[in-house]
Amino acid sequence: MRLRIAALALLAIAAIVAVATWRDPFLPIRGEFARQRIAAGLSRAQVEAAGHRWVYAMREADDADAPTIVMLHGFTGSKENWYPLARELGGRYRLLIPDLPGWGESERKPGAAYGFPEQAANVDAFIRAVSPGQPVVLLGHSMGGGIAALAAARYPQHIAKVGLLDAAGVRFKDNRFGLDVLAGHNPFAVSDAASLRRYIDTVFFDADAKPWIPWPASAGLIDKRRKDAAFEQGVLDRIGRGPHNLLPGSEAARIRQPALLLWCRQDAVIDPSALELYAQRIPQARKVLLDGCGHMSLVERPRQVADAVLKLLETE
Repeated sequence: MRLRIAALALLAIAAIVAVATWRDPFLPIRGEFARQRIAAGLSRAQVEAAGHRWVYAMREADDADAPTIVMLHGFTGSKENWYPLARELGGRYRLLIPDLPGWGESERKPGAAYGFPEQAANVDAFIRAVSPGQPVVLLGHSMGGGIAALAAARYPQHIAKVGLLDAAGVRFKDNRFGLDVLAGHNPFAVSDAASLRRYIDTVFFDADAKPWIPWPASAGLIDKRRKDAAFEQGVLDRIGRGPHNLLPGSEAARIRQPALLLWCRQDAVIDPSALELYAQRIPQARKVLLDGCGHMSLVERPRQVADAVLKLLETE
């Protein structure tokens, strides 16, 4: 009798999950993100800054005097991209990992600009809101790297150190991705299963690190990316070929803080030639070139990225 009741209960739970997933195909992905956040010891928080509602993941440090690290995701990315690195860093530092305005769970305002200068100002406002009077270590990946470079150059009083991972913002050696962007296309666009696979294959090199996204989660992700297509194109037009697309690189010469430049040799998005271009402008930066990984260094090689970040934190 008890087994029968247990079986009926499991069937009822399965039915509830099936109905919920049918109504919201993105639900499994949100559930997986929540699992990763909890595994990394992070909690979810919100703050108002720069006229936007920000949603971010955070973890307080074991030592109240430990540095604060702010992490900025890339184009089409989200705060969840940083969770593997957050796990590697443990509880030694205060971690603040936001969805940038317009992306993820943070607020998107119709007609607002989300290019490099606008987001750099937004990030400065976020830092002042969540770390008042205390400069932070700012890490940025891809688009977030360009934003971090510009923020470090323009708001040095709030940024003690900066790390650029596979960062946008310089005119790197031509590759297929860059030429498509300059031609006005979005190489990251996702509209069906084939383009989702192409997107994943473009940003990842290490096959073992590529995420497996089964149906119906894949359907939910495809649907979301379709709805975001116009927004993505608008942002890419600004950061990829607009008048401010190379602003991070040109202003990076003003960065005086200790810095890290980290790339993967097999990056098919931001060619590794960008590392040297940034290094010419930030001569004090420590350079790290990893092998066997692509654009998603923070996911493909989180242990090695963590080691590089720890050395940045030790730099005076």
